[in-house]
Amino acid sequence: MRAWGLGTLAAIGLLAVAGVILRASQGMGAPEGLNLLPDPGDQAVYSLSGYDLTRLPRAEVNRLAKDLTPEERRILLAEHTERAGCGKLLDNKEAGTYVCRLCGLPLFSSDAKFTSGTGWPSFFEPFDPRHIFYVPDKSQGMTRTEIECTRCRSHLGHVFDDGPPPTGLRYCLNSAALRFFAKDEQLPPESQPVDAETAYFAGGCFWGVEYFFNREDGVISTTVGYTGGHTKNPSYREVCSKTTGHAEAMEVVYDPEKTSFEKLARLFFEIHDPTQVNRQGPDVGEQYRSGIFYVNEDQKQVAEKLIKILEDKGFDIATEVTKAGKFWPAEDYHQNYYDVKGSRPYCHGYTKRF
Repeated sequence: MRAWGLGTLAAIGLLAVAGVILRASQGMGAPEGLNLLPDPGDQAVYSLSGYDLTRLPRAEVNRLAKDLTPEERRILLAEHTERAGCGKLLDNKEAGTYVCRLCGLPLFSSDAKFTSGTGWPSFFEPFDPRHIFYVPDKSQGMTRTEIECTRCRSHLGHVFDDGPPPTGLRYCLNSAALRFFAKDEQLPPESQPVDAETAYFAGGCFWGVEYFFNREDGVISTTVGYTGGHTKNPSYREVCSKTTGHAEAMEVVYDPEKTSFEKLARLFFEIHDPTQVNRQGPDVGEQYRSGIFYVNEDQKQVAEKLIKILEDKGFDIATEVTKAGKFWPAEDYHQNYYDVKGSRPYCHGYTKRF
């Protein structure tokens, strides 16, 4: 198969940051360019829009399937196709969201729906690129790409490369595989993103801190940047000039159902040296200071508790605990630096301290 160009990849939203790619969920056998990411199996994964994509266990799929009609079971579970022109959502023109009929994961927006003339509901891009799982299909005497719901792996339809701009793709869906919610309707809990929480840590060069947090279960996304200073929207060069007061820091968005601030804070203290003042290994300067920027009193109390535990063990902790202020994302080339480069951090490592 020929490779898609970078323009097409960008259009379908797959040039996401590498830290999210580590937790992304894409299958094998997609049209060229849609087939970039491995199946994560049963590990916790999240989409760019904040949905929990952890694969549902078979028992849960079976439980949900009890509510399906015979036709829906035939399509979603047995991978059949409904007759052209017969789907109830084919001519639907209302504004809203199309979710997986089985598990409720949002799959497509009405904004991406178009009339293809094929007899099946068609879309040129998914709600979120991570919500679709791609599988090679060599049935019917041809090679096609089947699309499934990433979370429950139910059969949805196929994707073809004869769609309209900007993607040039046509996601061909079975109406029975979808459930539609109008724009003014409240989505059910299973169709809503994770009720995420946010934390901010500074532990020397933010490349290394992010590298380890990206591998922690329950972390939805990470962004490196600058905080704790007085300069608005600083550049990396300005921060390195030591005139901004900012520290190299990281914003981490996490799922409180899968992890906790305390667990993340413990990781923070074990992947850098919290006893060093205004430096971390070979990196020297106030921008490399150790700090926790709390967003609420609970985070503050947890941070102070962990510092007390470490001090009682004899560590002279230099980590500052201050209230979170404005966080300024760093330049794009800093985001998920080590994963993009395919290397490991030289200034951070894991040392058990608790």
